[in-house]
Amino acid sequence: MTAPVVAPCALDEARPPALAERRAGPCTMIIFGARGDLTRRKLLPALAHLACDGLLDPTFAVVGVGRAAGGDDAFRSEMRDVIDDSEELRGTGSATRERFLERLWWVEGDLRAADTYQRLADCLASIEGADAPNRGRLFYLAIPPSLYPEVIRHLSVSGLAPRVDDDRAAWVRVIIEKPFGHDMASARELNRQVSETLGEHQIFRIDHYLGKETVQNLLVLRFANSLLEPVWNRDHIAHVQITAAESVGVEHRASYYEEAGVLRDMFQNHLLQLLTLTAMEPPNTFEADAVRTEKVKVLGAIVPVTPALAPTMSAVGQYGEGMIDGEHVRAYRDEPGVDRASRVPTYAAARFEVANWRWEGVPFFLRSGKRMHRRVTEIAIQFRRPPHLMFPLRDGERIEPNVLVIGIQPDEGISLRFEVKVPGVDVRLAPVRMVFSYADAFGASSHSAYETLLLDCMLGDATLFTRADAVEGAWRVIDPIIQGWQQLPAADIPIYEAGSWGPAGAAALIARDGARWRTP
Repeated sequence: MTAPVVAPCALDEARPPALAERRAGPCTMIIFGARGDLTRRKLLPALAHLACDGLLDPTFAVVGVGRAAGGDDAFRSEMRDVIDDSEELRGTGSATRERFLERLWWVEGDLRAADTYQRLADCLASIEGADAPNRGRLFYLAIPPSLYPEVIRHLSVSGLAPRVDDDRAAWVRVIIEKPFGHDMASARELNRQVSETLGEHQIFRIDHYLGKETVQNLLVLRFANSLLEPVWNRDHIAHVQITAAESVGVEHRASYYEEAGVLRDMFQNHLLQLLTLTAMEPPNTFEADAVRTEKVKVLGAIVPVTPALAPTMSAVGQYGEGMIDGEHVRAYRDEPGVDRASRVPTYAAARFEVANWRWEGVPFFLRSGKRMHRRVTEIAIQFRRPPHLMFPLRDGERIEPNVLVIGIQPDEGISLRFEVKVPGVDVRLAPVRMVFSYADAFGASSHSAYETLLLDCMLGDATLFTRADAVEGAWRVIDPIIQGWQQLPAADIPIYEAGSWGPAGAAALIARDGARWRTP
């Protein structure tokens, strides 16, 4: 199938009806920490791509706020380099990009100081002018979580981000990046502080995993196809594996990672979100609160792993040196900024059960690690073996169970493994795979996860964003595991070789259920 070709377009060019319905109205996006890594790698390229595709209003504007010196021209010049280096934007017209860059402004200041917000108010007044009553404001907190409460308080006190009804033309929304707290207590406190000044409908807690095409397609796969839903339960599914493996190390995030570790960095948000989408009941409607309520129900049904059981129901490890793609890589403790005696886990695997009618007795195995054999994120649904096999098998031969795999990254798609007869005069069985690839069927993805999520936020669609009760529900699941490993004697953490699939304890964990980890 030939991929459709989308030509570069101007900000104000008319769009086809399907896209026009998803076009954002007039608004200004204010990015706190706008010269940081997140803005450079993700936010500005995503916004520029949306602008090129005509999905932003012609008057859309971006205001960067931070301590860096320099005015509007310096900010535009810096972001021009970012956009020029973006592969997604190659081939777009230079005139289109220049029009987007002209809509960028910079406000210099300390985010803790009240006068910074006065300068921001003056900048917004000059941008919005008489159109302010019909214009939305989107505040993006691309800053350390410790600054969230103070910045939100200043936005409220200054009047820049008042609590408003969700049906007003001049909407105000705030995007909060993960991590959402450090544990259950801090998450609750952060939710309390935020809710004092903003309504829940104004708060968009972003998880970029939920913007990926295949993650969203999981709901379509389950609830738009009558083929799968009847077997999506304990009677037919033996277990579920959710993997998020990274081949990279800690890179430049050592200071953050030394505090977070893999359980806070990946399990509390990304992996549990994938679990809820896999296990949730069908919502009555495809609306934000209906979908998010079903996800929260799953979190509430997960059987808690007590701290005492954490070493039995989970496994951790830390990467040592090894080989990846033919290159020698150093151990975690040798990374710049990492404590030479660090016990922070860079790998974890855990076993969960969802105690409800659909999933009783079905284990969900989650794993994530750095410096793994390859980068891959997937959800694997392993079905039960046939109750009786009438076909003859050779000594030592056994049939493999059916497995449905939803590939999330880097190869987005769906595959199904099933048994067939090998051609010949005798009856021999062999497993084969039926594969659907997004790239083969539709061409390369036209929009990144951040593009999808940013546009959703401008349109007020919170379906793919995390609600306050879901954040606390996830911490309820993860906190006891973290506490359990922290309470153990200060023995050395298991070390796994970089380029492997993790420590031996992870294999032992899944083997207790008579299963083994997939090799993607």
